[in-house]
Amino acid sequence: MGLETQYTELMIIKQDIKDELAKDGKTQERLEEEGATKNCERVWTEHLFKRRPKSKTPPKLIVVNAVAGIGKTTMVQKIMSDWARGTQYQRFAFVFLFKFRELNLLDNESQMSLTALIERRYKHLTHDKLIEILQKPESLLFILDGLEEYKHRLDFTDSQLCSDPDDEVLVHILVTSLVSQTLLKGCSVLITSRPTAVGSLDMERVDGFVEVVGFFPEQRLMYFKKFFGDSDVGTEGFQCMKGNTILYSMCVSPSYCWIICSALKRHFMTPEEERGAAPRTVTEIFVMFLYNILTNHRQEDDDQRRILITLGKMAYYGVDNRTHVFNKKQEMSTFGLQSVLSSSFLSGFLHRQSTQKHTTYTFYHFTLQEFMAACSFYLDPSGGVEELLKKRDSCKDGRFEIVTRFLAGLAWCPVLKTLEGILGEFEGKTTQRIQEWVRQKAKQALQGGDKSEALRVCHWLYETQNEEVIRDATGKDLEMDFRYMTLSALDCAVLASVIICCGELKELDLSYTPLTPECIRRLAKGLSCCNTVWLRSCGLTARCCSALSSALSASNSQLTELRLSYNNNMEDSGVEQLCEGLRSPNCKLEKLE
Repeated sequence: MGLETQYTELMIIKQDIKDELAKDGKTQERLEEEGATKNCERVWTEHLFKRRPKSKTPPKLIVVNAVAGIGKTTMVQKIMSDWARGTQYQRFAFVFLFKFRELNLLDNESQMSLTALIERRYKHLTHDKLIEILQKPESLLFILDGLEEYKHRLDFTDSQLCSDPDDEVLVHILVTSLVSQTLLKGCSVLITSRPTAVGSLDMERVDGFVEVVGFFPEQRLMYFKKFFGDSDVGTEGFQCMKGNTILYSMCVSPSYCWIICSALKRHFMTPEEERGAAPRTVTEIFVMFLYNILTNHRQEDDDQRRILITLGKMAYYGVDNRTHVFNKKQEMSTFGLQSVLSSSFLSGFLHRQSTQKHTTYTFYHFTLQEFMAACSFYLDPSGGVEELLKKRDSCKDGRFEIVTRFLAGLAWCPVLKTLEGILGEFEGKTTQRIQEWVRQKAKQALQGGDKSEALRVCHWLYETQNEEVIRDATGKDLEMDFRYMTLSALDCAVLASVIICCGELKELDLSYTPLTPECIRRLAKGLSCCNTVWLRSCGLTARCCSALSSALSASNSQLTELRLSYNNNMEDSGVEQLCEGLRSPNCKLEKLE
């Protein structure tokens, strides 16, 4: 099916240019709160360049901000497709798309003009036709995709900015001249960027700042139905994910939605009596995703294990060196993958992009790269896992955290047997070493004073889904202290799951940690397993109290002490909800502050 039938409309909202939450990429977290979207101004893709009320001219420079994998590039492809089919953006005579990643590759070349750059990219345009098109800049749209990958800062103070499309200058000067309107004055420019790179822009020049926040529940359901091609099966898959807080929260991202649906398709297409358990963790989703690729291409490559080891080593090299783009002539050659570049098996993992002089490869999602890196240590006995564990302990920038999370998940993953049936057994010594390391680190972190490390360990433990490991790590009479931390709703879901698994927690202190109603909702089942809970100065509101009440009235509630003082404003309506929990015959509370 084409993009026009498969595409599911993303939620795009207009943002204040000064909104720090948008620049930090935390908007989605805020929007998960019930009813929060009512105050947002939604922007449809086709209206990005629509003239605003009280403005005499349409906007010229629009910035589309969004976190990785949320759908910026697919949205750009949809704009190009709609324009080419004549359904949208028809006020533009021509739409030119350039990726910052590709513009980086032109740095080593001599100076060039804008006309030469366009002719290089759009070979069907004759020189005479292009000159004619450039005569009317107001009818042109330039889309510049992926600012975060650009090696240069858009420096508008540079006195070398050019104004003539035939002037030969460095490529980064061409880009800055276009954006600053000294070149082709009156043209429209759309820049996509991750939040990390927005700070490099002169926001005073920006006419419109919007954020792609991904899929909301109704869009997720629509995506599942389209993916499965069967409304009933799609709905069943969606309901399965909706019951899993961790995986369901990932479905906000279209790229994660694609990976999750790809993994689930075989599961839900199998007769119910023959199915195993549905995946519960991110590790299990990626194992199923890998299993599907292996079985779909089983006839094509006899030596799948060797290819996966090589691919995994390149993936790990990328994580270690913060590289997401692999060059055909460099990394692909160095890691010995050139002989299988035409393999459809390899295309299950890597997205290929070619220009006249360069071919690059990226994993479909960076998390897939991290998963493949983790797998390589289990597939290769000489994988050097000890070196990774040392690097992880000494590295303070967190680059190995997701790889480590997958290492922990794979060490206890029950669905791993499905992969071993195809690839042969995973390396037993690696499994044993990782299990020892996780147990040791978990005990140290949960019973030590490093709160950030304790939170990271909780994510590892969640991926193991192993009650024995979790209870061994938490021990008896454990007190968890996350005061003054910043916890996301996802962190809270993981924390609750670990607490539930260990059965009983002596004390949980979340004082001075800002907690939204969504955070409290996800924590509720875990709170009922604690003896004492400290929620001093957490910014709690009336909307948090329904979940707190449910923790007090749960049939297994062990809460005997609850501290809610200082900066919490629960109002009369919130206190009334708390009282409902207090009146429950299940409530064991002895002290309420």
